Amino acid sequence: MNLLDFITRLLAATLAMGTSLTYATLGEVYTEKTGILNLGMEGTMLMGALAGFATAFNTGNLLLALLMSMLVGALLSLIHAFLCITMRANQVVAGLAITMFGTGLANFLGQRLGPATNNFNLTGMNIANKFSNIAIPGLSGIPIIGALFDVSLLTYALYAILPFSWFFMYKTKHGMVVRAVGENPRTAAAMGISVTKIRYLYTLIGGMFAGLGGACLSLSFIPSWNEGMTGGKGWIVIALVIFSTWNPGRVVIGTLVFGGITSLQFSLQAAGLKMVIPSQFLGFSPYLITLVVLTAMTIINQKKKGSFASPSALGVSFAIDDK
Repeated sequence: MNLLDFITRLLAATLAMGTSLTYATLGEVYTEKTGILNLGMEGTMLMGALAGFATAFNTGNLLLALLMSMLVGALLSLIHAFLCITMRANQVVAGLAITMFGTGLANFLGQRLGPATNNFNLTGMNIANKFSNIAIPGLSGIPIIGALFDVSLLTYALYAILPFSWFFMYKTKHGMVVRAVGENPRTAAAMGISVTKIRYLYTLIGGMFAGLGGACLSLSFIPSWNEGMTGGKGWIVIALVIFSTWNPGRVVIGTLVFGGITSLQFSLQAAGLKMVIPSQFLGFSPYLITLVVLTAMTIINQKKKGSFASPSALGVSFAIDDK
């Protein structure tokens, strides 16, 4: 395999790996922009992966599977929104509770939604009908960048969703409302904006994207169901939000970096480098590099305000009668 082929395959694997992270990170960015911190992404993604796979396995309908993943993600986020917005619970504690609840429920239901021939256990089952790559003739054959045109429909959709998300956030009146709620909810409320409504809406949207991110794993990247198949990606999403500096337009940079590092370590292991470098270190390296980058971004955030700063009201409860 020559260098061009290696880079092309690495980019293709990076796109496949990064798709689920991009959807979930984008959803979390919009949620946090309104001031709501959702640490329940791991549990939500896992439930989305299960809902999508179980639906596709039992019906064969991929569109219905995506809708079910988004619905389940929205329902879990609705619980989080109720706890944090209506009940004004601690957002960190509520998010952790959602992760524990979603993880436990997914593992429980995964053993009860499968075929009778397998004791209704979905673990280890595969689906034939999945989101396969669609190659665009001519473009997909170009070295390196051709990988961009030989991806699944879920990845192609991101080519439109990402620029639209940035435009919506920074170039529309409603996007300005979202940012106002996250920066100063009291001022936003004084201007007649329903802070509660905006926060509920975008917490639900964030959950839908997280569920969709989970579905990308079980319906495309790894078309099967296994307990804990998200492998901590929900926590990486939280780090990637900071890496992207809460900017929808920068989300893809962080997800490609993490996806690329993860794909690279798989490629290096396949090439036999694990004989020189322990495979445990190669497997840990994506998380180590993410930690290093996150630390660097935190230092930058402390020194530089504006577009690099987190929403001022992030994690802060709000009620119109607050003094």
